[in-house]
Parts: sequence; C-alpha cells; structure tokens
Amino acid sequence: MENFDFILTTDRCLMTNHHGKEFLGFLGTGPAVGVPESAWKWLACPKMKTDDIGRPWEAPYGMRKVEAKLIDEGFKAAIIDPDHLAPHLKNAKALMFSHHDYFAFGPPSSTWWGITKQEPVNYKSFQELINKPEVQEAKKRGVKMIAGGPSVWQWLWREDMIEKVGIDTLVDGEAERVIGKLAQMILDNEDLPRYMYVSGEDVPGIEDIPDIKGASVNGLIEIMRGCARSCRFCSVTLRPTRYYPLEKIERELQVNVRAGVRHGVIHSDDVLFYGAVGILPRPEPLIKLHKMVKKYYKTIAWSHASLAAIRFSEEKYGLISKLSEIIYENGSQNYLGVEVGIETGSPRLAKEIMPAKSAPYKPESYPETVAEAFKIMHEHNIIPAGTMIVGLPEEKEDDVIRTIELVDNLKPFRSILVPMFFVPMGYFKNKDWFTRIQLSPSHIELYKRVFWHDVYWAENILNSFYMKGPVYFPVRMVLKLFLRVAKRRMKQVEAWLESQMKA
Repeated sequence: MENFDFILTTDRCLMTNHHGKEFLGFLGTGPAVGVPESAWKWLACPKMKTDDIGRPWEAPYGMRKVEAKLIDEGFKAAIIDPDHLAPHLKNAKALMFSHHDYFAFGPPSSTWWGITKQEPVNYKSFQELINKPEVQEAKKRGVKMIAGGPSVWQWLWREDMIEKVGIDTLVDGEAERVIGKLAQMILDNEDLPRYMYVSGEDVPGIEDIPDIKGASVNGLIEIMRGCARSCRFCSVTLRPTRYYPLEKIERELQVNVRAGVRHGVIHSDDVLFYGAVGILPRPEPLIKLHKMVKKYYKTIAWSHASLAAIRFSEEKYGLISKLSEIIYENGSQNYLGVEVGIETGSPRLAKEIMPAKSAPYKPESYPETVAEAFKIMHEHNIIPAGTMIVGLPEEKEDDVIRTIELVDNLKPFRSILVPMFFVPMGYFKNKDWFTRIQLSPSHIELYKRVFWHDVYWAENILNSFYMKGPVYFPVRMVLKLFLRVAKRRMKQVEAWLESQMKA
C-alpha cells in the first residue's frame, strides 16, 4: 500500500454525496426527527464508495483543492475516507481535518440545536471522527493535527477542543499559498504556528489555485471566488473577486466526467456574478459557461445566486429564460435547484446591513425584489432554498414582522424557506449571538409560517420534481414519512402554544 505523509479527511456528514442530491445534506445539520438516527444518517449522509485503499470516489471540493496543491508541490498526500484511516495513519506525518461546521455553531445547525435542544447529526459525526482510536493513537505517536476549512473559526470558540484533539495548527482562510509551507515545516520537524490567518490581501491568485485531481462531491466545480455585495454578516465579501477562465473550469469538468460523475453543481457565492461588471450580470460569459457545462453534465444546479441578480438579469436581458433553455435542453432535466439568501424582509435592516444586496434596486424596495425574483424562478422551474437570518444584532420586533409579511407574499412560489439563527461572521465576528436562544413571540410566528409554507411546497416538489425514478424510492418514502411526522408534531406544538396563551 502506498504511504502518504499527509492525510486529509472529514467525517461522514461531509464525506458523502447525499445520494447524489446536494440538498439532502441539509438534513445532516439537524438531529434525527421522527425516524431512527441510523435511518436519518443513511438518508442524509450514506457511505461513500472508495477504492481498495480507502480513497473516496468523490470528496468535498475544498479538500480536493488542498490535496491537489500538496501534490503539485511534490508532497505525498491523499484524501482518505474516515472509515479507512487506520492503516494510513501508521506512517503519516500529519492528519488534516476540514469541515463546514465542526461544532454545529453555523447555520442551520445552531438553529436546529437551539429549537430542539438535541445535538445535530453533524456535531455527533465529527465527535465520532476525532474520538476514533486510530486518530487518538496517531496523536500520541506525534502525528501533527491540522484543522482548516470554512468553519475553522469555531475552534476559537472551543479552545478546550483544541487541547483535547491536540490541534497543532488552525488554517483560517484560502490555503493554497500557505499549505505547502506548512507541510514542509512538518517534514523538517519545525515548530508550527498555532494559528495561520489568510487575509483578503494574501489570498491566492488564479495562478496559485490548482485543478482538482479527483472527483468532487456531486460534481461541484468552482467558477469564481469572492463577492462584491459587501454584506456585513458575510466573510466571503472580505476577499477579492477572481473569475476562473473557461478552460480552467473545463479541465475540472473533465476530471469529474472521467470519474463517472455526470451531474454537477456550479459553485460561486453568486453564480450570476460570473464575468460580471461590478455587480451587474452580463449575458455573454454566463451563456458560454452554461453551454460548456451542459456539454459535460446531464443535469446541473447552482450553489448560490442573489435575488437582485436574478431579477435584474431577467428584466434587463431575459437571461434567466435564455439560461433555462440551455439547462433544460433535450429534456435532460426539468428543474434547477439553488440556494438564495433572503436574509430579511425588513427594508430598514436591508439598508443597514446589506445595502448592495438589492442593487441595482433600492434597499427600500428589497421585499419587492425578493418577491419578483421568486416569481421569476417559479416560472422557470428554479427551486430555491431561501435562507433568512433570525436574531441579527440590529434586529427589532418590526423587522421580524416585516419578514413574516414577506413569507406570506412568497406563498404562491415553489420554494423551501430556511430561517437560521444569526452567526457572527464577516464584520460581525465580534458580536454576541444566540448561544442561549431566546425566541420572541414574533420569531415563533415566523417559524410557524415558514413551516407550513415548506411542508406544502416540499410535498409538491417531491411529487413533481425531486427524487424521481425507482432508484430513489426508499429515499422518497423516508422523506414523506418525515413530512407526515413533522406535520403531526407541529400541530401538537401549536395546540400547546395556544393553551399556554389562554392560561
């Protein structure tokens, strides 16, 4: 068996392709509800297929980038499935962790945890990983422990876990320019820095970012980095915008297709920003991008898109209609999934914390922009997961009421809404947040409205679009069971709340 000096891994909630349906990954951020935890984990994060030495068929895209950078710089490195670590750790010099939500502090994990008071599955899953005997034995033998990824900031809130796990270095930010230096320090047995922060000024340029060498989870390929919206709650806006050339994107598409991956996700913090002038989408680069991607992938999804960009690009250029024609051509797919950030229904908050989120429209008309964008998506079979932030530091009661009004206005449009507790990121990193959740009556009313909106449209989506075909029958049945149980539980909760109000 080949020996690797640097082993990259993560827990089962991320080392999975969620049955080829990225959206199912959201279920891993909550506790098991209405079904046994084993069934919940099978639904959200089934085991990944591996080769004979434990390298996964698909792996998280960010880990693929770090793996590729280490290999390009001459180091022996590989991503290894968490169930196959033992033989590799016997000779490894370092074990590198990555995660989107190490301790379930991020949205939506903290929301589930706060409401149910139960540990989310992803939290339990990472705890299982770090408590594996082979991981603990490796640390005792002197194997260096490195933690990185988008949620590395969470270790700073859990310094006890830094000591318990024996983390030697935290890498905070885009790693391409620093990971090789860190690897060489490990090989040279030099003292390691406890914390490495990559600022916006030190991020890698396009020439520093390697092409992935193995398939990414659900064929996800990055098309750019950074975002020009400058929302105060977001860390992405702290980094400059960089567009990948089409030829670089195509090389990564080819990597996935060679591995047998023919369904994928186009990733950007706003897909419609690709090739943009400032924050204004341009049709030509987006049309070229989608035509190229559809040459390789049978079906695609967008990771994220901004609602103002959706509205503007359709009203100005008819661009959503044009892209839909490309995406749905030849009947290869009949819907497109995307995550969109609603954040709030309050014009006051929109103006205060994200004035460019609605551009080129005025923040005062942000709820109108949200509704118009949802209408456009509904008409083009684009199914959004719309996230909202609850508990922003500046939030007032009237802001929550305005968000409730927006939820009511979105009733006619096929969508899943996801209200999440505020988490301090971006310029808000120094703010206190809902470590002790205190929901106001208006918050509770917001969650109730969202719940019944989501149940209605989830059943529609399952019946008309999602998980079609006999191969997905068991998954569909578990999802439908979950919806039935959730509706019954919510009716019980509503009855209890009503009784408390009368008491």
